[in-house]
Amino acid sequence: MASLPTCSAAELTPLLSFTANATAAADYICNRFTATSDKFTTTTYAIDNTYLLFSAYLVFAMQLGFAMLCAGSVRAKNTMNIMLTNVLDAAAGGLSYYIFGFAFAFGGPSNGFIGKHYFGLKSIPSAVYDYSFFLYQWAFAIAAAGITSGSIAERTQFVAYLIYSSFLTG
Repeated sequence: MASLPTCSAAELTPLLSFTANATAAADYICNRFTATSDKFTTTTYAIDNTYLLFSAYLVFAMQLGFAMLCAGSVRAKNTMNIMLTNVLDAAAGGLSYYIFGFAFAFGGPSNGFIGKHYFGLKSIPSAVYDYSFFLYQWAFAIAAAGITSGSIAERTQFVAYLIYSSFLTG
């Protein structure tokens, strides 16, 4: 990302030498420029987070589609079990992604394969990551678990699948 230009009253004063109070005018212009630049920075952060959260909610809504697909592909007696499986995918996946998954995925620098920082979101929010980024990545982690739940519907025991799902997201 390119850095924003800075305003220096010392550089601006010679350009305003035609006015009686060039130094005060240069200070005023630079102060206004800095205030406007700060507003753009905070506005950009807010827009970025809004987009990230909206995207996370859309990805999380994919869970509903996976649940409906799974419910339509199993016998009627197992429909409630499939719905519970999808709900617990999000809950158990959220817990394991919170404790281990985010740290393994984004906890670098480490050995180049797996991260070793941010377990349990320690030191978050930071300059690099915040909670909206965590939520966005969590939504994708549980979406991966939701996809696999449909492929093994009616083929595994509930507890075994829950352990597998927690391992997959964590």
